[in-house]
Amino acid sequence: MKDNQAKYPQLRFKGFTDPWEKRTLGQTTTKAKSYSLSRDVERDHETGYRYIHYGDIHTGVADIVTEHTKLPNIEPANYDELRVNDLVVADASEDYQGIAEPAVVVGLPTHLVAGLHTITLRPSSASSLYLYYLLHTDSFKHFGYQMGTGLKVFGISWSNLSKFTFMIPSRPEQEMIVKLIESVDNLIAVNQRKLAKLKELKQGYLQKLFPQNGSKFPQLRFAGFADAWEERKLSDLFIKGGSGGTPKSTNKAFYDGDIPFLGISDITKSNGFINNTEKHISSDGLNSSAAWIVSKGAISLAMYASVGKLAILNIDAATSQAFYNMIFDDYDLRDLVYQRLNKANELSEWNKLISTGTQSNLNADKVKNFQMYLPKNHDEIKLISTFFKQIDNTIVLHQRKLEKLQELKKGYLQKMFC
Repeated sequence: MKDNQAKYPQLRFKGFTDPWEKRTLGQTTTKAKSYSLSRDVERDHETGYRYIHYGDIHTGVADIVTEHTKLPNIEPANYDELRVNDLVVADASEDYQGIAEPAVVVGLPTHLVAGLHTITLRPSSASSLYLYYLLHTDSFKHFGYQMGTGLKVFGISWSNLSKFTFMIPSRPEQEMIVKLIESVDNLIAVNQRKLAKLKELKQGYLQKLFPQNGSKFPQLRFAGFADAWEERKLSDLFIKGGSGGTPKSTNKAFYDGDIPFLGISDITKSNGFINNTEKHISSDGLNSSAAWIVSKGAISLAMYASVGKLAILNIDAATSQAFYNMIFDDYDLRDLVYQRLNKANELSEWNKLISTGTQSNLNADKVKNFQMYLPKNHDEIKLISTFFKQIDNTIVLHQRKLEKLQELKKGYLQKMFC
């Protein structure tokens, strides 16, 4: 019974009822010869060939684009030129998640060869794109983890890769599965481009709506405003500020409470707003350290690790000492300061203030003394803040849509493959 269940996927198109058949990658593909580029060879000879480095392999169905054109003289017996529908996988990664990360050749220039740390699979009895999506499933990633070797660099050989066993449907069903997932991929790509354009648009406005290079006037202004902006020190703009603290990590009781505790990982993966945190601390943990409850609406700015990254708290939370927290009584001013600090992060303005040592970081005094130009007129502050908030809200909406599409694809990969 268990074996029969394994022959059918959870989700299937109407009209297909036949059981799937067991195959291995070694049975459904052949290995094309990649070109092994020796590390001690001078790579300065233009041969007209392009080669794919493992770093060129990207997630998603797309043309493989590579700028690697300079190769030593190569003999045809040392490689196989790539063909359309070949699968090129990375045979090395810093962690198992990237092991055998695939790319499919859907269009290629002439004289393209696979190079360093790659394995080329040439499908012989299966759809190339079906195998491409198969190599993105959790079952394959688990297989890569089991069969991969290495410590600092995780790698997999063709002999092990060829042993990957899977269930496969008829060719027409393969094509139907590919068509569905490819349509989701196309929607993902469209939304990724829209999101990238929105973020680029915002960066452009950050440049133009704030003065640059010591000027007191921005390049772009709302109608009716012409006064020079004034230089302000960050500490003069908020009503309360301070870094946090960390309860002793060896005391588990300090981390079994319900007080959200902001960490670097939370702010790194945020879209500029903190709605929840990975860790929570207890009241005893809070009282045992320099941590304090930072009220909802505050700006938290990373001083260690992801220096300059910042977010607005949508919840009351405590933070580690890696953050400087700022509470404002004027949300229009807060939003404008938030955007100005975003600009500082994007333009690496904090770099000149960073203390060097075992870890590059800021300190509270440097944050408080940060200087910026702001409008004198509160109406102008409100207009600029509202304008950026609208852009940010649109970015968040597109980000959520993208995440839903990615979840949809993940669901199809789980349910449409045995």
